[in-house]
Amino acid sequence: MSLAAVTSVAQNENVSAGLGSYLPLLLLFVLAAAFAAFSALLGPLVGPKRYNRAKFEPYECGIEPSPQPVVGGGRVPVAYYLTAMLFILFDIEMVFLYPFAVSADALGMFGLVEIVLFILTLGFAYAYVWRRGGLDWN
Repeated sequence: MSLAAVTSVAQNENVSAGLGSYLPLLLLFVLAAAFAAFSALLGPLVGPKRYNRAKFEPYECGIEPSPQPVVGGGRVPVAYYLTAMLFILFDIEMVFLYPFAVSADALGMFGLVEIVLFILTLGFAYAYVWRRGGLDWN
């Protein structure tokens, strides 16, 4: 047997052995798809079938929906937007704390001072929003 044939056979065995390591992942995807299909098909078959008028009406955060759309758009309370913006603001700022938590030992005293300054900035922003009434839900 020539050297090229031996090398080709060895490469084919390595490729098939490497692809075999993906078999559990493939089985997991197949199992997840089967469970999703089973759940979607079984729910309507065995679920309750008590329909009434209230179930067909839209539900909008506890506000009674109007039967006709308001011409010109209507006014939406600013509190919804303010709450969403505050959530995004503080949520994104909290995400910046995770890299510090991972590399706190490597950053040393410099990292500690920087994260204290960052948290103080968050505290001032939180106090400002609280003082301005942004957290009151009236």
